[in-house]
Amino acid sequence: MQLLNKKHLIFVLLTLVLGCESVATPVDDSRPNILFILTDDMGYADVSFNGSKDIQTPSLDELAEGGITFSAAYMAHPFCGPSRTALMTGRYPHKIGSQFNLPNTMPNLGVPKDETFISTVLQKSGYFTGVVGKWHIGEGKEFHPNQRGFDEFYGFTGGGHDYFPERFNKAYNNLKARNAKFIPEYLRPLEHNGVEVEEQEYITDALSREAVNFINKAAKKDDPFFLYLAYNAPHTPMQALQKDMDMFPHITDQKRKVYAGMVYAVDRGVARIVEALKQNKQFENTLIVFASDNGGKPNTGANNYPLKGRKGDVHEGGYRTPMFFHWPKQIKPNQKNDFRLLSLDLYPTFAALGEAKIPEGKKLDGKNVFPHLMNGTDPHAGEASYTLRHRGYSSDASARRDNWKAVKTGDNNWVLYDIEKDIAETTDVSAQHPDILRDLVLEMEGWSWSNQEPLWFHNTEEGYLWRKEGMPKFHETFKLK
Repeated sequence: MQLLNKKHLIFVLLTLVLGCESVATPVDDSRPNILFILTDDMGYADVSFNGSKDIQTPSLDELAEGGITFSAAYMAHPFCGPSRTALMTGRYPHKIGSQFNLPNTMPNLGVPKDETFISTVLQKSGYFTGVVGKWHIGEGKEFHPNQRGFDEFYGFTGGGHDYFPERFNKAYNNLKARNAKFIPEYLRPLEHNGVEVEEQEYITDALSREAVNFINKAAKKDDPFFLYLAYNAPHTPMQALQKDMDMFPHITDQKRKVYAGMVYAVDRGVARIVEALKQNKQFENTLIVFASDNGGKPNTGANNYPLKGRKGDVHEGGYRTPMFFHWPKQIKPNQKNDFRLLSLDLYPTFAALGEAKIPEGKKLDGKNVFPHLMNGTDPHAGEASYTLRHRGYSSDASARRDNWKAVKTGDNNWVLYDIEKDIAETTDVSAQHPDILRDLVLEMEGWSWSNQEPLWFHNTEEGYLWRKEGMPKFHETFKLK
């Protein structure tokens, strides 16, 4: 029998004396890396894996085909800040007073600190955590990403940013030289962990670069990583590189061409990120999730076909987005899933896959859907999900259970759609199914009882109208005529 070397003998003796559980955790952590890629204001039909005929996204398509694509993925709100709040907290934003975008003139506001972010849960379980890109859920020091469970942050804390550094750097320096009291958030420098940096690359390329840097850094650690890559493309301002627009000579509409170039820059970046994962031998055990934060804006070049509505609406085009899961180690390729998947489900699903402990008393509005994905079952069969958007004088609302969707907009009456047969929401069937409509509306009204008053409003006018109009006027919203 071969003699044990000295180091091996010492290890065996320590194991016998201390017990296996007292020895350091093995380097081989089989938990998956989690890479969540979020685009901004991307339409339902703006990636070729989800139906785009004019914008090609080969890198995203390859990942989508290698995993599960979802035809009915829903964000919790139809615009930016509240949607991101739901992703980080696992809560409907209305339950924690975060149902409006943050005002860009009051930097000391943010998502309440008593809400534990998914990043904190994963960080405490040993994950190396990072966010690259747009934050938009708190600019003050206590709400900064590095205070909300992220080891690394590169990006901007506001709701958007100019894309060309030669423009925004010059504008920022000019305003600073004039001692301007207010500098628009789209012009401010990006930052790395609270320290301003002078970015020199087109912003989408810069964010892709920093995602690669994070992956390279993570590869040197023993623990898995969680990276939240929040591109601001294709959100306004509509600014694309000429080389990216040149990829679409068949698009003659200038708005659509610029938009296509912005989407293609994301796709190029994803190719770089996938290559970094492969080079670091992390690709097979990385769960990549891709989605948009809400629907697209047709007036900036987006396409939500075949959905009705746009960003901000409670019709499908406002918050139903492209989505896929890709994880070679666990997910078989070429799968299509038509069941509802909610953005609220990502928090508990990521926590379960990361073997992370959710704090006692932490409320969640979604569920771990991964077992359902593996078994091909409907995670929300018989359950209702809701969308609520407040306007200055009324509240738009929608509720969906299984194939039924009830919708109320403005002063219009409630209508009912069979959303599986009528994805474009063209035919009101409430007269044929009045009981179904009534049940959905009453159930959503009950859901609304525990909603919180907004902690902030996007601007002064919104706050003024809220008080002047006696909002949210739920006695009118949930009234059936």
